[in-house]
Amino acid sequence: MTTTAAPTPRFVWPTEALLGEGPYWSEGEGALWYVDIKGGAIHRYHPASNAHATWAVGGQPSFVVPAGEGRLVAGSNHSLILFDTAAADGALPQTMLAPIAMPAHNRTNDATVDCHGRLWFGTMDDGETEGTGAIYCLVDGAVRQMGGEAVVTNGPAATRDGRTLYHVDSGSRIIWRSRIGDGPELLEKEVFLQLGEADGYPDGIVLDSEGCLWVALWDGWGVQRHAPDGSLLLRIDLPCARVTKIAFGGDDLRTAYVTTARTGLSEAQLAEQPLAGGLFAFDAPVAGLPLPNVVF
Repeated sequence: MTTTAAPTPRFVWPTEALLGEGPYWSEGEGALWYVDIKGGAIHRYHPASNAHATWAVGGQPSFVVPAGEGRLVAGSNHSLILFDTAAADGALPQTMLAPIAMPAHNRTNDATVDCHGRLWFGTMDDGETEGTGAIYCLVDGAVRQMGGEAVVTNGPAATRDGRTLYHVDSGSRIIWRSRIGDGPELLEKEVFLQLGEADGYPDGIVLDSEGCLWVALWDGWGVQRHAPDGSLLLRIDLPCARVTKIAFGGDDLRTAYVTTARTGLSEAQLAEQPLAGGLFAFDAPVAGLPLPNVVF
């Protein structure tokens, strides 16, 4: 595994997101898409031109992933939604892709796409008290619950070969690892990593080209890189507490973009963390993996 000194993060855009999340790098556009869940917005950042655009789409968009032909799939509240980005210089047209059967107080959370084009996503209790969140998969146009019950599910992240899924129980500070069966189904679930109270809460996760797992730390002031055996390889500190997820971008997929949040912080905390809710980046020691298009 590649080892290196911790890179220095840089502040790239003052999004001031209430709950920045779900970043995805569009190779064709050379742009980063991400969301503000509690702000009901989708953002696009183009680093080459330093241009930034925002669309108020309503609801609680929690992730964006590619669907090909200039389209994005997002999760929001109780639905999967298809957005047409070809008109992204004006409106951002949207259509319902699939409903999600779950309790009224739940909403979608984080997501990934495996090498077979299957969308894996988590849900959570929006009040963060009841263990009604779970992992779901979009298979042949239908949404199926796959287990992984928790108050707040996060991740998930699929290995390059589509055989293994990592997912997060944030409240219990556990990252789980499961084998993906042919169904698909989640089999042989095991604890990959148990974080301690001092680490904060594991939030979004992503895998790199060496099969190492990166985890953003909510109330943990940073991100960490872990080897496939769970050992800590690298920690990168950030100037705000609520770090939510990273996505690898740039021409070589070696620029790591980091979303953060400001929701729930007091005025005193915000005064100490004036960049909270902003978008950060750092030079990663290895490349990430491109995200496949959703097939539906």
